[in-house]
Amino acid sequence: MESKQKAAYLAVSAFVILTLALSVLTVCRVLAKAADARKFEYPAAVSVPSVSAAAAVLIDADDGKELYAYHAEEKMYPASTTKIMTALVVLETMETLGLDLDSEIVVPAEAQGVEGSSIHLKAGERVSVEELLYGLMLQSGNDSAAALAACVGGSTEHFLDQMNRRAEELGCQQTHFANPSGLYDENHYTTARDLACIARAAMMREDFRQIVETKEWNSGHRTFVNKNKTVFQYEGGNGVKIGFTKASGRTLAASASRDGHEVIAVVLNDGNWFQDAYHLMDYGFSLLECEAEK
Repeated sequence: MESKQKAAYLAVSAFVILTLALSVLTVCRVLAKAADARKFEYPAAVSVPSVSAAAAVLIDADDGKELYAYHAEEKMYPASTTKIMTALVVLETMETLGLDLDSEIVVPAEAQGVEGSSIHLKAGERVSVEELLYGLMLQSGNDSAAALAACVGGSTEHFLDQMNRRAEELGCQQTHFANPSGLYDENHYTTARDLACIARAAMMREDFRQIVETKEWNSGHRTFVNKNKTVFQYEGGNGVKIGFTKASGRTLAASASRDGHEVIAVVLNDGNWFQDAYHLMDYGFSLLECEAEK
């Protein structure tokens, strides 16, 4: 009888210990999640937003300081926000070659009929780099991306090497590009943190900023309306790019300027993409204003 009581006592003790261990683990997970979204002490007057994104980050565009992060280092699929890097590499390469946006290219056969969003390029058509860049960033033309990569890079393969090398130069350690448009590929990935870094580098260029803040652009025979609603809806909104594939979900890098401050928000795999980005940017401006008043 005594041995049975002892066994029962040990079983109850083990259950209690296991329950306590699970409770501690749960608390640790909650604290870890909170720590991921808090990089420093927030002013009491500023409430930290919550987002429905699988990964998100908010940075001060002026100095790159991280203001908010949630799963910011998780491997994600960027969809057409990839085109931020595509445009950046095109502009930098054109500058190196001494070419301007009026320079024309002949659309290669590989750019006609590319899957996904399109500006309906025809093989053999002569198009300016300017038109292709506006088609890339406003209309999100995958055929624009293909044409620019093949012609400005000399070949798509070489252009992808340039994209990946530029990502490394920017310190993006968890990014790899397998195409210039953002079509889903297992080997085409980034993180919210890396994408924010890329967007910040691109927004430092006035020629890039001019493109992504444009609401509507007309070449004479093509008209592009910016798909990034940030520039229409959000006070101070001035870029950057949206993206979507079934595999990646909805992705958005958004930027805005107010009262001498500029912020960049990135939300990945987020069904509430625009509203979450707006809430993050609202928070960022409030935080920066509080910091400025100290």
